[in-house]
Amino acid sequence: MDRLTRLTSILIQLQSKKIIVAKEIADRFEISLRTVYRDIKTLQDAGVPIGSENGKGYFLVSGYHLPPIMLNEKEVNTLVTAEKLIQNQEDNSLQSDFSSLLFKIKSVLREFQKENYEKLENRIAPSYLKIPFQSNSLSDFKNAIIKNEIVEIIYHSIHKKEISKRTINPLGVYFSNKAWILVSFCNNKKEYREFRLDRITDYKFTNSKFENLTDFDLTKYFIEKYKPKLT
Repeated sequence: MDRLTRLTSILIQLQSKKIIVAKEIADRFEISLRTVYRDIKTLQDAGVPIGSENGKGYFLVSGYHLPPIMLNEKEVNTLVTAEKLIQNQEDNSLQSDFSSLLFKIKSVLREFQKENYEKLENRIAPSYLKIPFQSNSLSDFKNAIIKNEIVEIIYHSIHKKEISKRTINPLGVYFSNKAWILVSFCNNKKEYREFRLDRITDYKFTNSKFENLTDFDLTKYFIEKYKPKLT
């Protein structure tokens, strides 16, 4: 990769997140930290408003953007889902091509869209299974996760052979055993519960927000969930 192409790519990478540490740039382009510092200074000398926070990394001053791609909320959420699914594929060329495409798209997202993207990244887990899933609610529940919105659901439990009404705080989703699973805090049972989306027969948004569990991380949830079985 020639230097001009690398400088352009670094600019795109800077626009893909709020703050980028020098090591992220060095690892992506397989260059030394010294070269990263030199490239950043070159961009600054060219008039690109790059700021820095000691110990945190580099950022583009608010207001500086490449020509934007206008994506709506559902399109951005779908992009996160696609990223997670492709990350789980064994074809390295597909991962590499999509990663390059993703950097370009993320670089032109608006600030709140970047925040929502980064939040949802930790709430979706992929699966190797490629089986059609019969549900129309995944998109709505992803939006509820981002907005921390309390949702009322009607749930059909196959094992208990009962239908119940629950009020839940949606926290994350993952794909397992041919179905999308919604991880939530159930306000009725006062504990974490998982619900198959294809067994949620009806749901209603309450327009009320929950304040707790806003830093929920799906990976950490799995570690805690399966820790007793691994010890």
